[in-house]
Amino acid sequence: MSEINLGVTLFCYGTEYARYEYDFAECVKQAALAGATGYEIVGTQMLPDYPNVSDEFLGLIQLLKAEYGIGPVGYGANNDKGMMHDRNLTDDEMLADTIIDLKTAHQLGCKVMRAQYMLSPQAFERLVPYAELYDIRVGIEIHNPESPLSPLMKEYLAVIKKTKSQYLGFIPDFGCFAIAPNQAQWIKALEAGVSEEHLQQAAKMRYDGVPLKEAQANLVAQGAHPAIQTVLQGMYGFVQFKPKAELPRLLNELKEILPYSFELHGKFHYLGEDLVEPSIPYKEILAVVQDSDFSGYLICEYEDELYCGGTEFTKRQLQMVKQLIKS
Repeated sequence: MSEINLGVTLFCYGTEYARYEYDFAECVKQAALAGATGYEIVGTQMLPDYPNVSDEFLGLIQLLKAEYGIGPVGYGANNDKGMMHDRNLTDDEMLADTIIDLKTAHQLGCKVMRAQYMLSPQAFERLVPYAELYDIRVGIEIHNPESPLSPLMKEYLAVIKKTKSQYLGFIPDFGCFAIAPNQAQWIKALEAGVSEEHLQQAAKMRYDGVPLKEAQANLVAQGAHPAIQTVLQGMYGFVQFKPKAELPRLLNELKEILPYSFELHGKFHYLGEDLVEPSIPYKEILAVVQDSDFSGYLICEYEDELYCGGTEFTKRQLQMVKQLIKS
């Protein structure tokens, strides 16, 4: 049976951090108060000397660990191909950047690093000796609009099977199992003046597989508020969703890749007091995880699209997961 530890990515407190309401220490404190037993650091967000880490910051990590009882368990790498204005980075350059991330994660004491699929399958394969050297397991994040066995993820799976390395694997992001519209974006659209009727029509067109340009034209013809175009882009982009009828297939895909997964990313966009994520079927996802041999952290990740701060929502997320795991 599974062994699920609960953690938080400090990205959850990104709004408070960006507004200087929280410093790094306060983010760690809030993660501990929420009930996390470990946390993820996104290097580009919270390391003052990124991509490196200073002795001063490492000392702060240890002081906070002594005070709050939690430390970094995961490192969020930033695989950015677009750093040059005139071209994408090559595989060699992406690999070099990822090796630097591994070194930093090692210094922080992390045993897992979350990588993005901007790191190609070919570069991912070449990462093996470096991951072994630093003793860090590197997981490709399966992020919406990909799914566990989408064509691109199958390429990474082939690499994992080919190398037979325990240091390469997956980190499924629960957003890829979305079966309903993003509640936060829906709320923002209503506040901007979009009608509920037009939002429902947009969602139906997405469910029905209407091409994006056709959906855009249909809404313009109906006189929909221009702000609907932003939420429509999301429905066809990184917060897209699938019909509920596809959930069994997605869960079967999850079962297939769980043996190669050593961390889970508990993405959520909105949680009311009922502790139900409107777009992501947590109950069904966690049932699959619990019925597996997964062992590792479920890292909660709140994407604060409402810019209201993540403190309360993150507490709710951990409470929700604890209830579902017990039930």
